[in-house]
Amino acid sequence: MGNIISTRIYELRKENNLSQLELAKRIGVTQKAIDFWEKGTNEPKATYIIRLAQVLSVTTDYLLGLEN
Repeated sequence: MGNIISTRIYELRKENNLSQLELAKRIGVTQKAIDFWEKGTNEPKATYIIRLAQVLSVTTDYLLGLEN
């Protein structure tokens, strides 16, 4: 895994018992996008960071590593 956001997306997805595909469907991206984000290959755009935070019930600051 790559950076803080990739690690947090992965951990929160697992905590919420979501597959990559389920999370992708909830925020409107492909499963491959989730895979790339979790591996640190790419980072989500701001609009997807907001959707991720809503679906995973955390703040955007938490996802970005600005708060614990």
